[in-house]
Amino acid sequence: MKCPACGATDTRVIDSRVIKENTEIRRRRLCDSCTKRFTTYERTVGTFPAVIKKDGRREDWSREKILRGLSKACEKRPISVNQIEQLVDEIERLVGGLADTEVPATVIGEHVMSGLRKLDEVAYVRFASVYKSFKDIDEFINELSDLIKNRDGKIEEKAK
Repeated sequence: MKCPACGATDTRVIDSRVIKENTEIRRRRLCDSCTKRFTTYERTVGTFPAVIKKDGRREDWSREKILRGLSKACEKRPISVNQIEQLVDEIERLVGGLADTEVPATVIGEHVMSGLRKLDEVAYVRFASVYKSFKDIDEFINELSDLIKNRDGKIEEKAK
């Protein structure tokens, strides 16, 4: 493993532990050249379907791309990195569990939006505004109206 501080390849593992319900390994490493310590994570790579974009292009599945989009939507919100990673894990389980070899990006986007809606309404609206590419303010207001109606319905149910 290459040291992120000095670039040397002579590093060694000084500690390993299993994390995330036995699905990942966290390794503490030590660079023999500069004596800096750093952490790496190891997880199995599942077979994920190819993602079909709106324009018909096909891309490989990218956990990092989903993580970046969610992180941007959740910026300056009371949402922990752990909550975001749990949502990405859930989306990976859903997409990885599909029997298809290809999945439309819209299916993934809907899973992301559904998870965000439960997690934080502001983050949901931020993500939706980019994901749905609203053409005008009326489309945006309609989305907000639906969100408010659904939230008010849940509040009324809880009051009963």
